[in-house]
Order: sequence, then structure tokens, then C-alpha cells
Amino acid sequence: MTIQSQRSAAVATTLAEVRALTSQRDVDRATLERVTHALQALADKKALFGFADFPPPADGTATSTRYRLSEEGQLPALYLNSIVPGKKTIPHNHDTWAVIVAVQGDELNRVYRRTDDGSDPARAALTLEREQVVRPGAPIAFLPQDIHSIHVVGDAPTLHFHLYGRPLEALTGRIGIEPETGRIVNYNTTQMNRSEQVPAQAAA
Repeated sequence: MTIQSQRSAAVATTLAEVRALTSQRDVDRATLERVTHALQALADKKALFGFADFPPPADGTATSTRYRLSEEGQLPALYLNSIVPGKKTIPHNHDTWAVIVAVQGDELNRVYRRTDDGSDPARAALTLEREQVVRPGAPIAFLPQDIHSIHVVGDAPTLHFHLYGRPLEALTGRIGIEPETGRIVNYNTTQMNRSEQVPAQAAA
């Protein structure tokens, strides 16, 4: 069996396991912990997921390439993000559950809590709750309204699985919060670069 066939089979098995865990119940933190274990098992198959097949961008303009591993229309949606140092995001939610597991590399996650009452749709106030470096063996998971930002520091690129209850293009209700001003923006519209995504068939 080729590496490509092994990879496809491993991804399919993992997604089937995750569907069994999430399809018949509301996803809570206990469920996310079980999903995280399933995705961690996939990340442990390091020989199937390397920079040779999933390289980060090298043109000096883009900071990440997002390889879609699940098929179009398939739930949940699985991506392998290949990111160069310097990539960062503003604080944002996901509008669905999310699990991030590292294959290679370190990514600083800052997790926030909203301290305003949500009555102003244009502004939000945040306080930093904790920081966690997502690296091999140290995953992180989020419920739909959890807020975090990512920061890839150091001098090495990363390869991290990002697993979502719905595909990124469907998450039109996501918000981002500009840290300097507290202004709320639509994250998908203003922050997400769709050109960075490689379709599933190209990433197989």
C-alpha cells in the first residue's frame, strides 16, 4: 500500500470515529476530549504527514497553506495547516467546535474570555485567560463561542491538524475582535484567506 493510500485510509478511519462521537449528541468538552484523542492518534502517524507532501508557502508573501483532507461536503471538516513563523491572528471564535492537534512545530494559543455583556454588536471587551503552546502531544479544543488567537513564533514551520464541526467556508457567523480597539469584525470576510486552501483531491 502506498503512503497516499495509507494516508487516505487513516484519515477516513479517524473521521468515521469522530462522526460516531459527535453525530448523536450535543458536543460538550467531554466529547471534545474524546475527539481530541482520536485526532491525536492520527497525528501520531507522522510518517504519513510530512513537509514533503504538505509544504508551507515558500514565496515569501503567504504565511500558511491549508490542505483540506476531508472531501467536499463531508463532516466534520479536517485540514492540515502548514504555517511559517510569523503567522498570527486576531482573537476569534469558530461558530462550531474545533480541535487542533500538532504533527510538528509549536503554535502559541492565547485563550480569551469576553468581559462585556454582548449588548453592543460592534464592540467587545476581552481578558486573557491563559496561554498554551500547541505542540506534539499538547492539543487544544474549543466550543463554538470560545475565543482564541494563534501566534507561530520561533524559526520552524508547523504542521497542525485543524478539525471543525463544519467546513470553514460555512462559518459565516464567526467573529474576530481587533485587540487594539475591541471592534468586532466578520472573521471569514475580513481575515480568512481562501486562496491559501488546497482542495482535498490535490492534498491526497
